[in-house]
Amino acid sequence: MQHFELKGQTRKVGNKAVIKAFRKQGLVPCNLYGLGIENVLFTVSAKELKALTDTPKSFIVDLVLDGEKRTAILHELQWHPVTDECLHVDFLAVDDKKPITIKVPIAITGHAKGVQQGGKFFQSARELRVCAQMKNLPDVVTVDITTLGLDKKIKAGDIKVENATVVTDKDAIICGVKTTRNVSADTTEEEAA
Repeated sequence: MQHFELKGQTRKVGNKAVIKAFRKQGLVPCNLYGLGIENVLFTVSAKELKALTDTPKSFIVDLVLDGEKRTAILHELQWHPVTDECLHVDFLAVDDKKPITIKVPIAITGHAKGVQQGGKFFQSARELRVCAQMKNLPDVVTVDITTLGLDKKIKAGDIKVENATVVTDKDAIICGVKTTRNVSADTTEEEAA
């Protein structure tokens, strides 16, 4: 999995006025916790953070806080309901010895057999939750839909990832091919003939 370096400055616990002042300066308040470490409060540049949050890709984040490097993943983001600005970020500290659960984007490949027969392809999920050691985490999960026929679906339980476990609910539908009205009308006419 790709790494993303993010520089930040540690901060003290502050009230609402202090947090608002940070946001006016273009900084986003953040929190790092997990792995038995004490919570670390810090701020990062909103502009630098956008490169991490405004992409479908997933990253292992290398946080550089006051010269000290720590490895983490994005855990939770809080957004402003109107302006879509990132208000707060929680990072979860990770290491390469313990398995990490992270969302990984899905890449669809191939042309579904059912679409060639007149069906309509749909995709319900854009990412899967995958658990693996850091070195085994994939950048993307590739799903081949070539054999997908009419009224067939691919569920999370059908997807296998090398050296990793898919932890998304196995009944969650990833994609499928629906029968369209034109196809059902054609089959009814064929049956009548």
